[in-house]
Amino acid sequence: MSAEAEELYSLLIPLAEDRLIVPRACVAEVVRFSKPDKEPGAHFWMLGNVSWNGRPLPVVSFEGALGKAVPPATGRTRIVVFVASTGQLKIGYFGVLTQGFPQLVRVNRDVLKLDATDSWGDSAPVLCRVKMINEFPLIPDLERLETMLAGESLQA
Repeated sequence: MSAEAEELYSLLIPLAEDRLIVPRACVAEVVRFSKPDKEPGAHFWMLGNVSWNGRPLPVVSFEGALGKAVPPATGRTRIVVFVASTGQLKIGYFGVLTQGFPQLVRVNRDVLKLDATDSWGDSAPVLCRVKMINEFPLIPDLERLETMLAGESLQA
């Protein structure tokens, strides 16, 4: 098999103190930040809904979902719109707050190595951390994040 066939186009998504790495195919769009409409009683990591293509899009803070503080919005803040793959969300999409523009990268098994220095609780939406040249991005558990979102009252 050729080296090109084993490469995966991915996005490095900047958070406040970390980065996520996801396959490009998981992301529908990156949109400018607009303040979400918060639903009363929602978890602090559930920022609320924004209007996206005429539909309400639930937006979360990944840092908040990890139990950390939700970073303040800045001029660089964007919303990465993910394709929901489990069928648990009515709209079929959800947004994650990002602290800048995602960067397109090509990865293969030679540049990604597991970094087992962190441990994540069973409820954290993280599969693992990897070492990628001089970066240490997180691989998010998007299915767990969808399940967390589906449990919020605005998705019931």
